[in-house]
Amino acid sequence: MFVSSTLTELAAERKAARRAIERLSAAPVMFETGARPHPPRSLYRAYLAQSDIFVGIYWNRYGWVAPGEAVSGLEDEYNLAPAEMPKLIYVKTTEGTRDQALTELLDRIRDDDTASYKHFADAKELARLLVADLAVLLAERFDDSRRQPALKARPQAPESQPAAIGEPSTLPESLNPLLGREEDIERLAELVTSPGTRLVTLTGPGGVGKTRLAVELARRIESEFSDGILFVPLASVHDAAQVPSAIARALGVNDDGGAPVEAKLVISLRHRRMLLVLDNFEQVLPAASVVSTLLAGASDVKAVVTSRVMLRISGEHNYQVAPLRLPDRLSPRHPRDPLASSVELFIQRAQSVQPDFLPTPETMTAVEEIVARLEGLPLAIELAAARVRLLTPPELLRRLDRQLALLVGGQRDAPSRQQTVRNTIEWSTRLLAQNEQNVLWRLGAFTGSFSLEAAEAVAGPDTDVLGPLEALIDASLVRHEDRDGRTYLQLLVNVREYALERLTALGEYDHARLQHAQYYRRWAERVSGELTGARQRDLLTALDDERENLLSAQRYLLESGDWRSAADFMWNLFAYWALGGMMAQARGWAETMLSAGEHLPQRAVAMALGLRNARLLWETPTPEIIAGLEQSAALFESLDHPEDTDAISSFVSVVYSTLAQAYFLSPEPDFTKAEAAIQRGFDAYRKLTNRWGEVILVLTAGALEAVRGDTEAAAKRFDEGLRRADAGQDGVSRGLALDYLGWLNLERGSLREAATYFERELHNALPIRSRQGISMVLEGALAIAARRGDAERAGMLAGAAEARREQHGQAALTERSGTVQPIDQLRGGLLLSTFEGARRRGRGMPLEQVLGIARDVLAETIDKDVSDTAQLEANRV
Repeated sequence: MFVSSTLTELAAERKAARRAIERLSAAPVMFETGARPHPPRSLYRAYLAQSDIFVGIYWNRYGWVAPGEAVSGLEDEYNLAPAEMPKLIYVKTTEGTRDQALTELLDRIRDDDTASYKHFADAKELARLLVADLAVLLAERFDDSRRQPALKARPQAPESQPAAIGEPSTLPESLNPLLGREEDIERLAELVTSPGTRLVTLTGPGGVGKTRLAVELARRIESEFSDGILFVPLASVHDAAQVPSAIARALGVNDDGGAPVEAKLVISLRHRRMLLVLDNFEQVLPAASVVSTLLAGASDVKAVVTSRVMLRISGEHNYQVAPLRLPDRLSPRHPRDPLASSVELFIQRAQSVQPDFLPTPETMTAVEEIVARLEGLPLAIELAAARVRLLTPPELLRRLDRQLALLVGGQRDAPSRQQTVRNTIEWSTRLLAQNEQNVLWRLGAFTGSFSLEAAEAVAGPDTDVLGPLEALIDASLVRHEDRDGRTYLQLLVNVREYALERLTALGEYDHARLQHAQYYRRWAERVSGELTGARQRDLLTALDDERENLLSAQRYLLESGDWRSAADFMWNLFAYWALGGMMAQARGWAETMLSAGEHLPQRAVAMALGLRNARLLWETPTPEIIAGLEQSAALFESLDHPEDTDAISSFVSVVYSTLAQAYFLSPEPDFTKAEAAIQRGFDAYRKLTNRWGEVILVLTAGALEAVRGDTEAAAKRFDEGLRRADAGQDGVSRGLALDYLGWLNLERGSLREAATYFERELHNALPIRSRQGISMVLEGALAIAARRGDAERAGMLAGAAEARREQHGQAALTERSGTVQPIDQLRGGLLLSTFEGARRRGRGMPLEQVLGIARDVLAETIDKDVSDTAQLEANRV
C-alpha cells in the first residue's frame, strides 16, 4: 500500500497510517515518499508499479518543486499511480491557508472516479477511517477474485496428468522492489523456460542477491508451470542427508520413515509440471545427486538452484550473478539521468531507517564512492546504508574507507567479493556498543528464525536484549517480523557465519549452544502434554516457526552425549515429528542413541527402540520390528517411574498400541498377544495421567475387534474412543475414531451412518489442516459413491484421491476392503468408460472442487438413507 504525503507537517498522521495498515497485515510503502528536492522518480515509480493500493494524505503544503520539474513530488506520485489502482484520499481539515497548487490538485482528485475522498480531523480519526476503508476494499477485491477465477487461471493439465491440488505457491514475499535486475530476469526467464533446460544454478558470492533474483525470476515465470513453484530454503540445513526431508516437508510429502524419502519425492513429482527453487545449496553440495534423481524421475520438473559454487552435475547451466551496476564516475550525471541501481539501493535502504534522507549533489558523490567501494554488492550496501541515521554519507565514507583498509587480508582464501561482504559485516559490528556485540555473537547459536523469548534465554538471565536488538535491527544485522502477535528474529547467513566465528574466538561457543539446547528442551517439556489437546494447532504452528532450532537442539544433545535429555526431547515432541512428517529424522536420532551401546541408560534404550519401530498405522510389520517393540515394552516395565511425565505417557501408548497392531496385522495374526499388549498398556496407565495415550489404546482395541469380525464390540470401542477424544479436544485421535466408525459402518452396509461419520471427519480435518484426514474423507466418500453405483462421482473422487496420495509420496490408492469390491463392479460393468473418464478428470481437479463433490455425496447419502444392499441390487437391475 503506497502512502503519499508531505513529511514534516503530517508526521503524526504518517505514523498512524503505518500502524493502521500493519494491523491488516499489509505492507505500507512510505519511507521513500514525501515532497522533497530532487524527487527520485525512478525509485517511487518502481514502488508504485508493485503496489496494490494508493493512499494519499494531504493538509496544507503542496511540497517543493525542483528545478526543471513542473510539479512537486507529491503530485508526481499521484500522477504516476496507475489509472486502475484504487486510491484512498484523506484530506485533513484546516483553518489555515492551503497552498494554491494543492487546492488545484485536490479539485482534480475529486473528479477521479477511482478515488475515495474523505476528510479527517486528526491522526486518530485517520487511523479509524483507514482501517475501515481498507477492510472493505480488501473484502471487495477478494470477492472479485472469487467471481473472476479466469483472470489468474493456470493452463489446464492434460487429462492423463494430475495437477496440484490446493497447494499454494511457497515463494517468500518481497516487501521492496528489486532494483537493477530486469536484464538478468529476462535472460534467465528465456533460459529456464527453454525446452532443453532442466537445471539452472545461480552462482556468486554471498550477499550478491542470488536468492532475491531467484524469487523474482520464479514469480515472473510462474504461469509457465501449471503446478506452481516450490521454494525450499536450505540455509539452515547443514547435513546433506537431510536435504530430501527438507524438500519433502516443503512439498507436503509425509516423511513417515518408511520408504526412502527420495523415492516418495519422485512419486510426488513425476506427474507434475513444477519449478523447484533450492536456495543456499553450497553447504549441502553432496546432495547434488538428489537433484539429479528428482529431475530424472520427473520429466516436467525444472530446478533453479542458488549456490556460491556450481553443483557440477549433468545438465547444469551456470548463471553468474553480477553485482549491481555502479555509477559512471568518469562522466558527469545529468539530473534527469536514471541513477545507477547500486545508488538506488543505497537510497532505498537509507530511507527505510531515515525517512527524510535524500543526498544533496554534494553528498551524492560520497554515496557513489561508497557503493563503488563496496563493489555493488547488495548486502554490503544495505549494511552501510543502515548507518545514515548516525552518519552523513561523507562521514560514513571516511569511516568505511579507513576500516575496510585495515580489514583487508582476512579470509585470504575467499574470493575478493566475498571478502568485501565479510569485511563490511565486521566493519558494521565494530560500530556497535559492547553489549550489542555480545548479544549478536550469542544469536549466532540460532538456526533459522527464533522467538524473542529464545533470544533472551540464550543471551543470559542478566542481559537486557531489547535495547541491543533494536540497535541490531536498525543496523540491518538482524531481521524481524511479527507472526500472530509474536516477534520472530533471524540472522542473514553471512552475518550468522561471522557471529559464530566471534563466538568461537571468545571461547563461548559451547556455552551458547548449551543454553540454546536447554531452552528448547524446557520448551518441549512444557508443551508436550498440550500437543494432543485443544491447543494442538497453535502449538504445532509455534513449533514449526522454530523448527530448525528444535533440530539443532536435538543434534547438540546427541553430540554431547546427554542421552537422557535427548530421549525426553524426542518423545516430548513425538506428536510434532509424526504430524510434521519428520519421522525419518527422529528414527535417525534413535539409531544414533542405540549406537552408544553400554553407555546408553536403559530408559533411553527403551525410548530409542520404541521410536525406531513406532507406527500408528501399520502396513506389513516385520519380525525385526516386532522384536524391537517387545524389547522396548519389556524395558519400560522393568524401570522405576519416580516421575509421571507426558513423554513417558506418550511413549507407553505408542509402544503398546503399535505392538498390538503388529501382532494382529501380521500375515499370521496373533490375537492373544495383541490383546495382552493392549492390556499391558492399560495397566501401565494406572500409574500415568496422559489421557491421549488411553484414547489410542482404546481405538487399537476396537481395531483388534474389527479384525476379529466382532463389529459390535469394535463399535463400542470406537464410540468410547470418540467420547474420550472429544473430552480431550484432540483433533488427531478424534479424526482417527471418526474414520474407524465410518469404515465400520460401510462394512455393515449402513451407508447413511458411514456418511455421517465421514462428514464429521471432514469438519474435524479442515480446521487442523490435516492432509491425512482430508485424504481419508475423500476415500470414504469414494467408497460410498461406488457402492451407490455413482460411477461419475466415484471416478472423480478416485482420481483425486490417487493424485493426493501421489503428491504425498504414496504409490497407490489405499485398498480398503470397503472400496475394492464396488470399484471392481463399476469397472467390470457397463459403467467402466464413465468411471475411467471421470477418474482422469478427478486427478486434475482443485481441492475445493473435489471437496464439494465429496460433501454432496455425503449429504445426499445422509438425506436418502439408502442401504448398501438395496442400492447394489438396484444397480444390478
